[in-house]
Amino acid sequence: MFDAKLRPLIDPPLNRAGKVLAAWGVTANALTLAGLALGLAGAAAIAFGEIGAGLALILANRLLDGLDGAVARANGPTSFGGYLDIVADFAFYVAVPLGFGVLAEANTLPALVLVASFVLTGVSFLAFAAIAATRGEETEAHGKKSFFYSTGLAEGGETIAIFIAMCLFPGWFGPIVYGYAALCILTVFQRSALALARFG
Repeated sequence: MFDAKLRPLIDPPLNRAGKVLAAWGVTANALTLAGLALGLAGAAAIAFGEIGAGLALILANRLLDGLDGAVARANGPTSFGGYLDIVADFAFYVAVPLGFGVLAEANTLPALVLVASFVLTGVSFLAFAAIAATRGEETEAHGKKSFFYSTGLAEGGETIAIFIAMCLFPGWFGPIVYGYAALCILTVFQRSALALARFG
């Protein structure tokens, strides 16, 4: 919901840093993989009860996720880079609630519900992108991407805000997760309505 609005604020400094990193020979794919490693380490830290360390690693993951796109724009994006980036994003999104699910038995059911809602939003997102590609449709509402990014109520920015809230208020994990899972399901309905309007 907020991602497209945040792009004009975060893209300029990221793009400047991306040009520097590209000049140093750093590749976008290397940053994507490093970010994934940090994100998975953050989920593991949470599972072992080190929630503060988990939060720091989650934030580091998001920084590298922004920088890999900036480096890709500086060097020229590749199709494989776009594929790797989205796979790494969803692996990270699923790992964090699983970490909380391992942390405490009371978290298991809400964690599974959130993972299921992520699967549904991911399927709707990727199916929309695939069909938009066959129709030659493009958008730069979320910046220049490797494929069509459809807007939704629950996007990357909202997901990170929820992850931060989970880490700051772990005792409220269940209510936080159930509320966000509901927003994810609403996003599926919203995106489906948009698909019907555009593709029907």
